[in-house]
Amino acid sequence: MKIKSLIILVQSISFLFIISCNNTSDANKRADVSDKSTAEKKQEDEKKPIDTADYNKKIFALSNNDTTGLWPAKAPYPLPGAIFPFKRIVAFYGNMYSKKMGILGEIPRDSMLKKLQFEVAKWQAADSTIPVIPALHYIAVTAQGAPGKDGKHRMRMPFSQIDTILNWAKKINALVFLDIQVGHSFVKDEVPQLETYLKMPNVHLGIDPEFSLKNGEVPGTKIGTFNPQDVNAAIDYLARLEKKKKLPTKILIVHRFTQGMITNYKDIKKLPEVQVVMDMDGWGDKILKRSSYLRYIYREPVEFTGFKLFYHNDTKTGADQLYTPQELLKFTPKPIYIQYQ
Repeated sequence: MKIKSLIILVQSISFLFIISCNNTSDANKRADVSDKSTAEKKQEDEKKPIDTADYNKKIFALSNNDTTGLWPAKAPYPLPGAIFPFKRIVAFYGNMYSKKMGILGEIPRDSMLKKLQFEVAKWQAADSTIPVIPALHYIAVTAQGAPGKDGKHRMRMPFSQIDTILNWAKKINALVFLDIQVGHSFVKDEVPQLETYLKMPNVHLGIDPEFSLKNGEVPGTKIGTFNPQDVNAAIDYLARLEKKKKLPTKILIVHRFTQGMITNYKDIKKLPEVQVVMDMDGWGDKILKRSSYLRYIYREPVEFTGFKLFYHNDTKTGADQLYTPQELLKFTPKPIYIQYQ
């Protein structure tokens, strides 16, 4: 009787194991099909021509009823697959070598990703008219006080770190931005070093004039500057890469918080292959930051606008000095790229 019961038990277990394996196999197949269909849909969306009527509607919504004629900024329609103005990006900024350069690198990976998703949700709740997507904005070239072997006052991060950031981004389906602080180098020399990553459709670029010192000063002792040739070097490179690799429209983030950081803004190129965001990058209390946004971003329109929020530096005089999504959505124009440091 015991033997018979044991045989029945073994048969039952075997039967259940077979069912379990079949169910697991079916589930895996469904997951594969789902992943494949999602990827295929994304590729199809990237090939669809821009809905110009929808584009115009969203662009005017971002201008927040501006009556001066400055906004929306005049620019060509982007290529298929463009992110702006159809989506808003909320990014975490930083570097893995320093906990003082931003929230990306300051706290452990899982806590950071969870916090980023929390901020994305806050922005989505504040403006339900367009989807909000996360991004990791990584400083891939950092300005240095020491000149280094080549005297360029900049350090290129190892590709292994960029690979890590890409893997982290994949966990939450986030975009990646690679930021460049040129020091005594030049945009035209630094951007090509990152082509391995910039040719990926989910990787975009940022350049920071604060650390572009053209007269031999040490980075950090003076605020640097970009002229249109510097910015256009990045735009031209991304545009050539887009044409060569048939990529969706690229995004270029340009940091700014003083008048001198960007000169002759009207000469910055506007191309269908590249969407340019002027990112208000300064820290301080709300009055100072709003003033900077009005003076250097609103009054000198390029294409799209961004706004950086500093968890520590903005709140030195009180936690209430960190702008909320609801407050920033009252700005003219509304920023479409939000960065937390």
